[in-house]
This record gives sequence, C-alpha cells and structure tokens, in this order.
Amino acid sequence: MTSLSDLTTLADVAALADTLPQADAKAIEAARARQDSLTKPPRALGRLEDLAVFMAGWQKTDRPSIGQAQALVFAGNHGICDKGVNPFPQEVTVQMVANFQNGGAAINQLCRASGADLDVVALDLDKPTADFSEGPAMTEAEVLAAMQAGAAAIPPSATVLILGEMGIGNSTVAAALASAAFGGEAADWVGRGTGSDEAGKALKARVIEQGRALHADAQGLALLTAFGGREQAAICGAVLEARARRIPVILDGYICTAAVAPLFAANPAFLDHCIVGHRSAEPGHIKLLDAMGKQPVLTLDMALGEGSGAALALGVLRAALECHNGMATFAEAQVSGG
Repeated sequence: MTSLSDLTTLADVAALADTLPQADAKAIEAARARQDSLTKPPRALGRLEDLAVFMAGWQKTDRPSIGQAQALVFAGNHGICDKGVNPFPQEVTVQMVANFQNGGAAINQLCRASGADLDVVALDLDKPTADFSEGPAMTEAEVLAAMQAGAAAIPPSATVLILGEMGIGNSTVAAALASAAFGGEAADWVGRGTGSDEAGKALKARVIEQGRALHADAQGLALLTAFGGREQAAICGAVLEARARRIPVILDGYICTAAVAPLFAANPAFLDHCIVGHRSAEPGHIKLLDAMGKQPVLTLDMALGEGSGAALALGVLRAALECHNGMATFAEAQVSGG
C-alpha cells in the first residue's frame, strides 16, 4: 500500500481501498479448526472464539498473540464551539491533555489495568477548526496533514491498536459526521455529550442541520473537510496505517466510531480490521453500529471517550487469546468427545 505521506488528495486516499491487505483465509480456517478441537462444547466461548479467529486472520497465524498493545488518544479543538454547543470552554481540551500526560485520567488507569501503552497526540489545539455551520471545517490539506499525523503516531512494534479522542465540542462533530454519512434527522444522532441539557441538545441539532444544508454535496472522505476535526482525521489516518501493517484496531465509543464514518462511507472494507470496544450510552452510537454492521465487545453504559471502552475491551481480547492458545485439545487432554 502506498504510504499516506505520499498522497496529496483525498481521492488518492479513497483509492487505497483496492490496495489494502485482507484477512488471511487459511489462518482463519486453521484458527476455527483449533477452536473446534479445544476441550469445550462447540461455540461454548461465544464471542471469545470470534475474537480469536479475527486476530488470527489479521496476524496470518492460527496462534495469534498480543505483543505491544498501543493506545493513541488524539486531541483537537473545534470552531463549532463558537455556537455554544458545549457547556465547557475549549481550554478544557488542553487541560485534559495535561491530565493524560500526568497519568490522572480514566484512560491512564484502564490502559495500566489492560496492559496497554498510552500516547496522547495533541493536534494544533491553539488553532481550532472552522465553524462547519458557516463553511468547511478544514481544508483538504489540513485533513491530509492530520491523517498523516495519525498514521505516524503508531509505533513500529504495535500489534494491537486502541483508538480514542479528546476535544471539547466533538460530540457535535460526531453527530454531524454520522447524520451526514447515514441520513436521518440531526436530532436522532445528538446526545448529551459532556453534559448538555435538552436546550443544549436542541442547539446542537440546529447547527448540525445548518451545516448539513451547507455541505449537502459532501460524500465519503469529503465529510472530513466539511464537518471533521483534526482528531477525527487523525483517527482515520491511524486506521489506514494499521490496515497497511495488518494491525487489528479497537475503536472506542460514539465519537471514535463516528470519526471513521467517512472511511466507511468511502468504502466499508476500510474498516474490516476494526472492532468496536463498547457501545456508548450516547443514543446515536447504537444507530451508528447498526449502520456499520459492527457488534460491540462490551456494553457498560459508559460515555466518557478517551479510548476508555476500547481499553477495557483489550482485556476481553487478551482473555480470548489466552483461551485460544492455552486450552488443551480433546486429543491432548485425552478427553472423549473431540
């Protein structure tokens, strides 16, 4: 696959779909055969079996493993906040980035508990994107630069990638991306975010509808220029780089899943190597998961962001591989029935 750093247009990025590596069919078949030979009734481990087979396909081995699990949290600020869509000032984004870096946020604790390294990537926090209700949020060059930053943030040794975000106002961006990609009224995609009341939710819906009318012709990756933030574009870039390197990805909740809606709109196959860590309590997330055909690993009524649900799902993924690789087969255990 051509490197993102070599691409100069979003059309070039969309064309990558035909060059992407695919899950390895032989490894999938071998992993399924191993699951069927382990000392348990068929399908007794349910989704854990599917997760092990998923990992096998992308790692091209019937015995997949997790070496370095890398969590990346991308942070950006948004011009749409000028419309009052968030009860908190954008300075909070900078403050929370410092909190991540000092180890004081939920994602720090969850990464430690799940065994993931954590890096936080702040993207021009002193330069918010433009107000998408009055014009494009970003230029194509700005989108490409953020995508390239996302791709470059993945360390060479990563074997699983956890993606999260931070950005005051980005629940409005998420609802705009989701509604533009999949249709429906903006109000159907809007939630409380960081604490909006009913009047705040109604305001979000109004500014999203204004933006959708303005950018009615935007499709596919152009949704990032119309509505996106730098953290959403960086997440897309990280997803594409991970695919090129056959690294499975765990997406976080509503905002993170909405961030990759432009990739899905351009070509659903862009997300074949991605699973969704949890179903957010944000009402738009279940609609988004249904539209993308994605089944979350966990449902814990969380709506924090930061990659928190994805980090928790890493623990489930580790458990799936422990069972897959560590259990005895019927033959090995000399148990009848295999």
